[in-house]
Parts: sequence; structure tokens; C-alpha cells
Amino acid sequence: MSLSIKESDLAEWQLLDRRQHSVFTRKQLRAFGVSYAALRSNIDAGRWQRVHRGVIALFSGPLPRESRIAAALLYADLPAVLSHRTAAQEWGWYPVDDGAIHVTVPYGTSHKPQRDVVIHRSRAFKHIQSSYEPPRTSRADTVIDLAAAEPSEEEAARTLLEVASANRVGADEIRVRMEERRPYRYQARLERAVRLLGEGLTSLLETRYFLNVERAHGIPSGLRQVPVAAFGRKLIEDCAYENIGVRLIVRLDGRAYHSDAETAFRDRRRDNAAELSGTARLVYGWQDVNRNPCAVAREVMTVLRRKGWQGPTMRCDRCIGP
Repeated sequence: MSLSIKESDLAEWQLLDRRQHSVFTRKQLRAFGVSYAALRSNIDAGRWQRVHRGVIALFSGPLPRESRIAAALLYADLPAVLSHRTAAQEWGWYPVDDGAIHVTVPYGTSHKPQRDVVIHRSRAFKHIQSSYEPPRTSRADTVIDLAAAEPSEEEAARTLLEVASANRVGADEIRVRMEERRPYRYQARLERAVRLLGEGLTSLLETRYFLNVERAHGIPSGLRQVPVAAFGRKLIEDCAYENIGVRLIVRLDGRAYHSDAETAFRDRRRDNAAELSGTARLVYGWQDVNRNPCAVAREVMTVLRRKGWQGPTMRCDRCIGP
């Protein structure tokens, strides 16, 4: 490609070319002196390609992800930010794929969805502040968007809990953004999910235990992140059922093995303290909870019953089967 860019404009052109990954709007090209005839000629010759309405890639062939993102943002125009699944991919939460680019713009804009671009309009866009490159929603905003996009309030709550706990997005951070971004779908249900997150669901494993073992089988929710004194040390247990009068601790261990002496020592202290206090304990890892939560639920219920709890439980969809 050969363009006659004024020497006085060359530095700005090169900067935009790098920042926008060789994707420009027609308006930008005209500002640099590219005529409509030159634009049409390059497109007809296959040297350039039209990506979206008014957005041109100054090269031929498939667009790399960076150029697809730049094209989507240029089409939506500023202020526009990556959001939903695309923002989550930029945060490193989801694998990058060739799916549509999700972009959020202020409510009332007239942009229509394009091929490979999903446009979201937000009434609370003024509260979405992005200082990232490329522009994208904050971690807390991304969690809220992913949850609110689910087809049901139950799935929305699950998504909020799982995404936030897996990526260490704090309950306080999400709560502040939710207060600033009203209204949104499933408000009451998401607020309850954030409260649960704030009560101690600190990992994806703990969240899966809460959702797939406790909630799915009608087991009362235990206390989270319970401090215990063990031989002069203050240690933390993941889940305890003293709130329903049962001395049972459920320990959730996401590690495949204990790789350091301090961790092994801590766990021995917790085991010994539980034994000396007459507290039952069950230990589960990722494979237990994720692959067979029904078996975990049966074991937990067995101990709860043995210790005197007689409340109702239920079978989940997995228990019942197809």
C-alpha cells in the first residue's frame, strides 16, 4: 500500500496505525487526505477491506483479534468500551476465541449490530470509567454484565458467584459498582449473591460446594471462613455447621498436594484440634466437588444426621438423572 501522507501528519498517522492495528474510519482517512476515489480503488483492488460500515482495514486477509477489537470500537465510536465476554477475555478469565466482539455504548446511540459485533446500550454508561487499553469495563463491571446477561436469575447468581470467586473480584468492589449502576436485571437476586460472596466464598471450589452440594441438595448453608484456635494459633476452617447445632467441619482443599511444610503442619494442627474437640471433619478437593457433588452431599448429610440434624433435604437434577 502506498499513501501520500503529509510529513507534518506522518507521526500522528503512524501512532494511529499502531494503536488501531491498521484499522481506520473513513472520517480518519479523509482527515489524512485520502480521497474517496483512492479509498474505493484500494478496496476494489483487494488491498484494503471494509470491516464494518465506515471502518476500513488497510490490509487484506483475515483480521487478527487486535484488529477486530479496534474495528468494533471504531464502529461503535467513543465513548465505547469492550464488555461482557470480550472484556472477560481481555482480563484473562475466558479463553480467547473467534466469537463476536461485545461493546457497550451509552443508551440512546443508534449503532446497529454488525457482523461479529454485539452492541450493548447502558443507561449507566456515565458510571463506566475505563482507563485500560483497549478500553474495557472494570473487573467488577464485567462480572455484573456477565451475570445480568444470563437468561434466568438463578443462572445470573451462579455466574456472579463463580466468576467473582474464580478471579478474586471482591464483594465490596462489586457492591459499590452495583450501587452506582442501577437499574439492572435480577437486582435483588444479584444483591443476595454479593452478600454470600462477602460472607466468605473466597474460591471457585468453595462456590461450587455452596451451589452444587449445599444449595442443590437442600443442605443448610454452613458458616464460612470460621476462625479456630489450635495450639496457640488462629487458623481458618472453610465451612462449619455449628450454626445448625452440628459439630462438623468441611475442609475444601483445591491443591493437588501439600507442597510446603508449613501448610502440612497447619493442617495437622487443625485435624488434631478438631479431634480433641469432638468435631467431625470431611475433606474434599476439586475433583470431588466438581465431578460428583451428589456423593459429597450424601456424605455430608450422613454426618449431619448422625450428629442429630433432622432437617429436610432434596435430590438435585444430577441425582434424578435424565
